[in-house]
Amino acid sequence: MVGRQTDCHVVDGDGTRPIDEENMRVSYRPGRVRFPDEIGRWRREIEEEETRKEAAGERFRWNNPRFAVERLDIAARTHTAEKPVATLVLCDADYYDFLATSLNLDRVQQDGQTLREQYLDGKDPLDAPAFMSCSLGVNVAVETGRDNKMLFSHRSSRVAGPHGSRWNSSANEGLARNHDLQADGRVSLHAVARRAMREELAVHASDEVDLELLCFGLDLRNNQWAAFFRAVLTDLTEEDLRTRWSRGIEDKWEHDRHAFVPADPENVLRFMLDEPEERWTPCAPALFYLALVRAAVRRRDGDPDGRFEVEAIERRMVREWEAAKSL
Repeated sequence: MVGRQTDCHVVDGDGTRPIDEENMRVSYRPGRVRFPDEIGRWRREIEEEETRKEAAGERFRWNNPRFAVERLDIAARTHTAEKPVATLVLCDADYYDFLATSLNLDRVQQDGQTLREQYLDGKDPLDAPAFMSCSLGVNVAVETGRDNKMLFSHRSSRVAGPHGSRWNSSANEGLARNHDLQADGRVSLHAVARRAMREELAVHASDEVDLELLCFGLDLRNNQWAAFFRAVLTDLTEEDLRTRWSRGIEDKWEHDRHAFVPADPENVLRFMLDEPEERWTPCAPALFYLALVRAAVRRRDGDPDGRFEVEAIERRMVREWEAAKSL
C-alpha cells in the first residue's frame, strides 16, 4: 500500500463489487469455543489477573461476550446477477478468549512451537481453528456526501489493546453478543456498522447513509478478523459532524482527534503516505484504499476497471516519494 507492506490479509474482495446486505448470511451456532488444555490455562491466567486488578481498584479489562469465527465462505454467487454471496459461521467466545491467543501468539508452547508458527505463518488463515479467531471487528470508511471528505479517526491511548494512539478506520466496532445478537438469533454486520457510526460518530438512524460491505480482511499481527465497509453520509458535511461531536457522543473517548481529507485518491493516499507506517493500525490503509476503489468503480457506473485509476495514481505517488527520498 503506497509502497509499504501492511499486516492486513485481504481474505476476499477487491473493492469493485460489494456484498449486498441480503446476500450477507450469518449463521450463529450457540456453543462455546474450545481450547487445547495449555491455551485454556493461559486464559485462566488472564481471567485471574484481571479479577485481581478489578478487586484492587486498578484499570482492568472487562470480559464482554463475543463471537468466534468458525468459517467464512464467499464462493457462492446469485443465479442471475452473479453478485457475491457470503456465509459467516459464528459460535460463542468472549474477550478473554481473544486475549488468550492474541497476547500469546509468540509464546512458546510445551511442544516448542508458538501459536503463530503452528496456525498462521505460511498457512491459509481460513484453516485456523475457531479458538484462534475470537475477534471480528466491523471497520467503516466514512465519507461526507455534501463536501466529499474522507474521515480518518485517531484512536485514543485509553483504548484497550494494541491499537491505541494509531490512525484507524472512521468508525470501528467489535461484534458483541450482548449488542449484536438479536432475539431471533440473527446477526447483521450492516447493523453493527450502523451501531459503530452512531456510537463513535453520532450518525443516527434518521441520517441517509449509503452503506456497502466491501470485503473481509484479517489483521495478521494480532489475528483479528475485520469486515470492511464504505459509508457515504449523503446529506452531511465535516462541519455538521464536528457540530454534533461538540454536543456529545456515546463513545467520544475512543478517539482523540479526527482528520477530514478530500475523498479523492491523490489526497487520501497522500495523507496515508505522509503519516509514518507505525502510526497506522494494520487494516486501516487497506480499508481506505478499497473505499477509493469502490468510489472509482461507481463513478464509472459499475465498471470494475475503475480500480486501475486508483492504482495509476498510487504508482505515480510512490515514484515521486522515492525520488524525493533520493535527493
